[in-house]
Amino acid sequence: MKKSKAQELTQAELQIMQVVWAKEHVFVKDVLAEMPEPKPAYNTVSTFIRILEKKGFIGHTAYGKTYEYYPLIPKEEYTGTYMTGVLNNFFGGSLSRLVSFFSDNKAISLEEADEILKMLEK
Repeated sequence: MKKSKAQELTQAELQIMQVVWAKEHVFVKDVLAEMPEPKPAYNTVSTFIRILEKKGFIGHTAYGKTYEYYPLIPKEEYTGTYMTGVLNNFFGGSLSRLVSFFSDNKAISLEEADEILKMLEK
């Protein structure tokens, strides 16, 4: 049973999902190989993968006792849902407030400003 797609990932879950999205089909050992040092224990990664499965983010194919995992929710879908939440929860749904926040807190180059304007014109 798939859970709500609007569910937010923890930092650890997101780190694992980034690997699953990038590789599309992985075993626990593949995810572990992509983790930064100090690497977590194999069982820790396996536990987080099972949690992600319960949340409906990943599925698996069984090969005997070995499982191959794959994403059920595309990265773009999660990103869109997450960013819509950020926009609504922190900026009252206002794109101009969001852009203003980033322009006030991060130097935006002319190229980036031009890209933002082109996106807004669409």
